[in-house]
Amino acid sequence: MSMRGAIMRILSDGSFHSGTDIGNLLGVTRAAVSKAVGTLIASGVEIHRVAGRGYRLEGAFEPLDGDRIQACLGTDAAMVGGVQVCDEVDSTNLELLRMPAVGVCGQVCIAESQRSGRGRRGRSWTATPYANLMLSIGWCFGEGLPAVAGLSLAAGVAAVRALREFGVDGAGLKWPNDLLWDGRKLGGLLIDLRGEASGPCLAVTGIGINVRISEQDAAGIDQPWADLHEVLGTTVDRNRLAALVMREFVVTLQRFGRDGLEPFRDEWNRSHCYQGRRVRLTGAGPVSEGVVEGIDAAGALLVRDDEGGLRAFHSGEVSLRGADRAATPDLPLSGA
Repeated sequence: MSMRGAIMRILSDGSFHSGTDIGNLLGVTRAAVSKAVGTLIASGVEIHRVAGRGYRLEGAFEPLDGDRIQACLGTDAAMVGGVQVCDEVDSTNLELLRMPAVGVCGQVCIAESQRSGRGRRGRSWTATPYANLMLSIGWCFGEGLPAVAGLSLAAGVAAVRALREFGVDGAGLKWPNDLLWDGRKLGGLLIDLRGEASGPCLAVTGIGINVRISEQDAAGIDQPWADLHEVLGTTVDRNRLAALVMREFVVTLQRFGRDGLEPFRDEWNRSHCYQGRRVRLTGAGPVSEGVVEGIDAAGALLVRDDEGGLRAFHSGEVSLRGADRAATPDLPLSGA
C-alpha cells in the first residue's frame, strides 16, 4: 500500500490526526506526511489542515476492502474468480488486460485511484481519488469479437439494476455507454476487447460511478453531472455498491454469453433517457436528426428521420434537439 493509501486509512475515522502521530504510525517523518497529504489535496481529496490539530477529511471515508465486498456478496462470492483491490492503478481495465488471459475470466479489479482513467474515444475520466467507484471485470467468450457486439449496452442494463437495488431511483441510460440521473452524467462504461474474429475473445468491462466528486474536480468537468452523495443525501457504502455491481455484471455476462443482446433490448429501451425523443447525431458521417426508436439486435441506435426512414447508427455523438433541448442539456458521451 502506498503512503497516500495508508494516510487515508488513518484519516478514515473522520477525526483530526497530527502529522507527528501519522508519521509515528507509518514510520516516516512529519515532513514526509506533509508532502503526501499535499499530493492527496492536489489530486482532489478534500483534507482540512488545522494548525495545532493536524489533518481531517472533509467527509466520512470507508476504504474499499476485498473482505467486506466478499461479505456483501455472501454466497454469490463464488460467482467471481477473485477481487483485487488496488490503491492506485493507471486504469482498472488495463490492469486486467495485463493479466494472462487464462486467469482473467471472472477476475475483478477495483481501484481507489486511477492515474489515467479512460473514457470513450480516448477521453479522460474524472474521479476524485478514494471517493468513487472504478471497477472492471474480465470475461471470456467462446465466440469471436463480432459476437460481443452490444455488450456495453447489456452492461448498462446491469448497472441500472445494481443502482436500483442500491436505492437509486431514476437512474437511466444514454446510448451507448452513459449512466444518467436527472439528465446528468452519473457514470459510464467502457469495454476493451482482445481476441480474433473467429474466437475466442476476452472482454474487460469497466464501470465508473460518481460517488462523491470534490469541488476541485467538479470545476474541471465540462458537462452536467451528478454523484450518489447528492442523489442519496447520505454517505455511500462503496463496498456494498461494488458487490451489487459485480453480482449484476456476472449474471449479465453469463446470460449475454448464451443469448447475446436480445434478452436485454426491451429493458435497455425502457431505461434509455432519450427513447422517443428528438436527437441530433454527429461524428458518424453527415449530421443527422430524428426520433429515437430504440436499438437493434447489434446495439445500433435506431433513429426515424424527418422523411420517415429508419436509420441505424453504430457510433456517433448524440444530443437532444428540438422541444426536448430545453428539458435536458447536451451531454457528450464518455465511458468508465
